[in-house]
Amino acid sequence: MKEKLFILMGPTAVGKTSVSIELAKRLNGEIISADSMQIYKYMDVGTAKITKDEMEDIPHYMVDIIKPDENFTVLNYKKMATNYIKDINSRNRLPIVVGGTGLYINSLVYELNFAGVKPNEKIRERYENIRNERGNLYLHSQLQNIDEDSANRISINDTKRIIRALEIYEITGKTMTEYNKNFRNPNEDYDLVMICLNMDRQKLYERINLRVDIMIKEGLVNEVKNILDMGFNTNLISLQGIGYKEIISYLKNECSLDEAIEQIKKASRNYAKRQLTWFKRDNRIRWIDVDEFKDINGLVDEVQETLVKYLS
Repeated sequence: MKEKLFILMGPTAVGKTSVSIELAKRLNGEIISADSMQIYKYMDVGTAKITKDEMEDIPHYMVDIIKPDENFTVLNYKKMATNYIKDINSRNRLPIVVGGTGLYINSLVYELNFAGVKPNEKIRERYENIRNERGNLYLHSQLQNIDEDSANRISINDTKRIIRALEIYEITGKTMTEYNKNFRNPNEDYDLVMICLNMDRQKLYERINLRVDIMIKEGLVNEVKNILDMGFNTNLISLQGIGYKEIISYLKNECSLDEAIEQIKKASRNYAKRQLTWFKRDNRIRWIDVDEFKDINGLVDEVQETLVKYLS
């Protein structure tokens, strides 16, 4: 018998967190995060990490599990999340995977063989040194030379995925694109429902801009200062995340705070656009337009109805 699995996805700032909490309360669910930044301890404000109060006693997994300088791969995510899915199902509760990191979600719903390519720390260190010496643009151009499709999908600022794509090619002789084409078979282990929340693009961008302003008011600058005071290197992959690298530039006097804020907003909007492009590749995903509902209760009713219909 297949295990039940519900995945709620959507671009940053679309409102996944509040919807997931209400659904978990209604459907006896527990939540597994699929956010590649919320795995890090100490990085709360800049990742819009859910607070204990906001969880409303709903169990959450894959949040605050490693320090910013610890290595964590898609394979690590897949193994841990799969174990949580099994455990939650064994207790007759509903596992709800919530997030916007497409690679994490794909590791669960596809048989992605490249996830089994073990990390090579020497190769990674070499590429990190190249990035430190010559910058992200040069590193991205190296990927462009060997795997144009992956380079077009991966942002110049996404050091983690650029290095991973280069690493896979160096270890296996195959590009990440080749792996996606040849081994992107659906995982048949689950009775699966995937729902993606979306909204008018301009409204989404306004929500993103507002969220960044709120992060600044809630102390993002101090959060980054505290992390650096702990002795963490600014070149860490974790600290190259949106919101962190821009504030680090501000703290290094490379730009003004206003310029850093605008860069965070721009990078976040671009990220949301890439997320939507990623999700649109999977025709199993059912889309729900947030704008069609007056309040969260109506939206949650629709998601619940869709979910129950397909799970039954």
